Amino acid sequence: MDFNSLIAGAGNTAWTALFFVIALAIIIAVHEYGHYIVGRWTGIYAEVFSLGFGPVLISRQDKHGTRWQIALIPFGGYVKFLGDKNAASAPDSGALAVLSKDELRHTMAGAPVWARAATVAAGPVFNFILAIAVYIGMITWSGVATDLPVVGTLQATPFHGETLKPGDQVLAVNGIATPDLAAYVKTAAELPPAAEVVYSVGRDGQPIDIKGPHPFPPLVGSVHPQNAAMAAGMQPGDYILSAGGQAVTAFSELPKIVEATAGGPVALKVWRAGAEIDLTLTPNRRDIPKADGSFETRWLIGLSGGMLFEPETRRAGVVETVQLALQQAWFVSKASLSGLWHVVTGAISSCNISGPIGMAEVMGDAARSGPEVFVGMLAALSLGIGLLNLFPIPVLDGGHLMFHAYEAVTGKPPSDRVVQALMTIGLAVVLSFMAFALSNDFFCS
Repeated sequence: MDFNSLIAGAGNTAWTALFFVIALAIIIAVHEYGHYIVGRWTGIYAEVFSLGFGPVLISRQDKHGTRWQIALIPFGGYVKFLGDKNAASAPDSGALAVLSKDELRHTMAGAPVWARAATVAAGPVFNFILAIAVYIGMITWSGVATDLPVVGTLQATPFHGETLKPGDQVLAVNGIATPDLAAYVKTAAELPPAAEVVYSVGRDGQPIDIKGPHPFPPLVGSVHPQNAAMAAGMQPGDYILSAGGQAVTAFSELPKIVEATAGGPVALKVWRAGAEIDLTLTPNRRDIPKADGSFETRWLIGLSGGMLFEPETRRAGVVETVQLALQQAWFVSKASLSGLWHVVTGAISSCNISGPIGMAEVMGDAARSGPEVFVGMLAALSLGIGLLNLFPIPVLDGGHLMFHAYEAVTGKPPSDRVVQALMTIGLAVVLSFMAFALSNDFFCS
């Protein structure tokens, strides 16, 4: 490796680490703030709010007596409440013994079970709120497509001659009527690959017929993080002229060409901003979620197709925006849980679980793809951390909620001996899972 390559590699590593730490800091801060603020609302006092572990870099104390600090090791955080022995909220019997009855009410150990449960649940709930807020922001920023197939932004292509223009309403494609956007998308998806398609459009109040590329041309809509296309330097907007030596006129032709290589390299000729470039990509084996919740294993190069034009958009109302954001959060959560279940049952490869290195690479690649991709991945990661923390495993929030549920039903908490034993088991499970995920970062390609 030459010096320039070494410098480039170091730069990529620094970029990846930087954006992973940024994403993790945001998610952890929101999670811990959930614990803190709901604890305060329910009368439980916080002594320390820490972003990170280890030696303290910066700290200050607020008027409520809480010390806010940033510590050296950024992979975590905690809130230490009054009467806690440590960051895990284990009760400090010595400190609790000298507190009055009124003071005990402001500790985690002495608060009512409902207050403790609300404080514990708030961390994951705030992670969900963060993700939904991000989706609301993205929908508000981009808008939603109108009901009619009106050209908003036309993508650059190597097609020559008069073609679609912004403001055109597509009335028919190859003679098939497209009265609304749903009909247009359905018709476009069912069209066979072709170098030219006839569009009947309404332009300036007049119907005219013009030609253009396939509605779903071999156009790169997005490049997926941690995939062959990202590694090869492909960009959204690239137009694929040929793959594996075969000319392509529709994006639907690419999956068959890639699958036929059975993992072998795929040579692409790409048109980018008027210039033609040659790239070679080696597909990755991936498990892809299907609409019914199952998975299929395919060879992929990490691209999603784009439409010939972005439809004209409108600003969604508040209710519609929230509904769409909730639907997106539900879809991502369901896909994450389904994927984990399929890994546990052996239906798909355990390599689908990534450790910190894999997640860092994903966030770094997402940042390279642009702010929208980065914040979208941030929302997905926040949902994942929220869901993981709700698992009923001692040492996680879900484990603490399990203890609180037991106390609410029986009227008394589980014994310290039982709690300690379960916490030890839970810690072993979590550490084993982390070690397994980390090993995947090294041994899974």
